[in-house]
Amino acid sequence: MLRIAVQSKGRLYDETMELLSEAGIKLTAVKRSLLVPSRNFPVELLFLRDDDIPDSVATGTADIGIVGYNEVLEKQRSVEIIKRLGFSKCRISLAVPNAAKYEGLKWFEGKKIATSYPVILRKFFADNGINAELHEISGSVEIAPSIGLADAIFDIVSSGSTLISNNLTEVEKVIESEAVLIGGKELDEEKREVLEELLFRIDAVKAASSKKYILMNVPREQLATVLEILPGIKSPTVLPLADKDWCSIHTVLEEKFFWEIINRLKTAGAEGILVLDIEKMIL
Repeated sequence: MLRIAVQSKGRLYDETMELLSEAGIKLTAVKRSLLVPSRNFPVELLFLRDDDIPDSVATGTADIGIVGYNEVLEKQRSVEIIKRLGFSKCRISLAVPNAAKYEGLKWFEGKKIATSYPVILRKFFADNGINAELHEISGSVEIAPSIGLADAIFDIVSSGSTLISNNLTEVEKVIESEAVLIGGKELDEEKREVLEELLFRIDAVKAASSKKYILMNVPREQLATVLEILPGIKSPTVLPLADKDWCSIHTVLEEKFFWEIINRLKTAGAEGILVLDIEKMIL
């Protein structure tokens, strides 16, 4: 049984559970449970605070963990990043009051900075020759300047709305973060096989997440033109229709490309264009 440490609440929890569900892993009831086994796959989930996950993996309490990259950097435990998962993206940034006359990093010299990530910030300041006082707090970091606890903050930023509501301006992006799958000690053969199967399923889910299945009808005389337009995976499927002058094209596209080429496809004569979600994709 492979034990996976995951965050017990928050956005990363929600997106982790969604990923595992899409990977076909079904769990027993999770409410008020610390350790929850899967009903159909040899894994069990250990629910922890996010900052406890690197330690649990490093000590072997959990075999692997899903946690923010920022926590890996902050905790400095002996773990390896097995896979970057691409969700729960954010950044860890320095922010100052809107009224501050910020003109560069030297502004922080001698200032007091409130943060939940002193290890990351201390290294950043050391690398840039800044001598500042760090005040470590957990939770509600953004209110520190308004209550006189600090001159600025160093904290997670996603949309930036929390900074705006607290009259703060983001001035320096220090690191980019996302959910990562981490591992610690060497796994035995049985657990390694389970991990490889889990990674295979995750890859299939992630491969499908940014792609769309496209179907369209095309005049046969325009087939070559349409095929040149499509940046699909390998060769599109071309099928005959009842009307011998028309054919149907099926292909997979990166979603980001679709709106760039839709007008070109229509101009080339494509009709009845259908765009479908892909649940899983095996490459």
